[in-house]
Amino acid sequence: MPAITPRELIDAILNAFQDSGASGILLSPPVKHPRKFILQTHDGAVDVWVYAWTLTHGGRPNLPDEFRIQMTTVASPLSLNTHGFTVLLGYDPNLHVFAGFDLNRHRTFTKGSPSVQVDRNCLLRALQDGLAFDLKNNAEIAVGIRSDQLVNYIANARELHHYGTGAKMATLLSRASSMQPIRKSQIVPLPGPRKRVLAIVSRLARAASFRQQVLDAYGHRCAVTRMQLRLVDAAHILPVGAPGSSDTVQNGIALSPTFHRAFDNSLIYLDTAHVMRINPAKEQQLQTLRLDGGIVDFKSHLGRRIQLPTNSTQWPTVNLISRANDFRRIP
Repeated sequence: MPAITPRELIDAILNAFQDSGASGILLSPPVKHPRKFILQTHDGAVDVWVYAWTLTHGGRPNLPDEFRIQMTTVASPLSLNTHGFTVLLGYDPNLHVFAGFDLNRHRTFTKGSPSVQVDRNCLLRALQDGLAFDLKNNAEIAVGIRSDQLVNYIANARELHHYGTGAKMATLLSRASSMQPIRKSQIVPLPGPRKRVLAIVSRLARAASFRQQVLDAYGHRCAVTRMQLRLVDAAHILPVGAPGSSDTVQNGIALSPTFHRAFDNSLIYLDTAHVMRINPAKEQQLQTLRLDGGIVDFKSHLGRRIQLPTNSTQWPTVNLISRANDFRRIP
């Protein structure tokens, strides 16, 4: 298909930031490389420079699954952001998925419009797993990136491309991203940096799977307010780190960010009848500190049963809710 417009490409990146639980502001003209963003995450703001083009078919009949970016309108060597991250991306507007390439390998090139390739099957696997890996003939590793994983990719791109090379490592990364079991004997011989990258991918895969399952189960709607607006988080009922906590859909609930924070801070809680309620002790604290402005409107969404998944096997169990409330010291 033909390349999409610069504005459409910028919108795809900004939407992916939002899908990743962050937000972004474009600081540079849409047509100029690199596109410069301020990325705001839970950990603060960071500068991100993005070189990005539309992924199109490679054009070689003997390689029907080869897709590529054509690096046009840029000069070698590519400028790097010394105060944040710089990434090299392709975007497939049909699949709404990205490909990440090794910037260090492609920063310097000869005159013309060099192309960088990825196998389309890698992009399809990314739709399922969040991240996927394609080891190319030149030993470079390309990364398929679902939109909700773009921020995670940006934060880890250098390590993924540097330490993800080699057939053995690429296989392990693919198993980690698809949450397939990996034997301890396969991990022990790895150097420390490669172990660390493998652990990062395993953690991101679990988090991505949890978020996807929970949001799908709840129809991408806040279980309390019923709103969507691409502003819904997947919250753990029994918090991460608590004994018996898991990344199963039964331990998740879809909440808008305000209600997510209120839930994590025990201002609200879920009772065993699946009704979301205010925590009287926390409410009293807010009143004492005169920080209870808006509490009436906030409470108007409470006191009724939450919107539960259509499939009752995905509902939070009574035992899980009780354990979560005990852990959060709900009176």
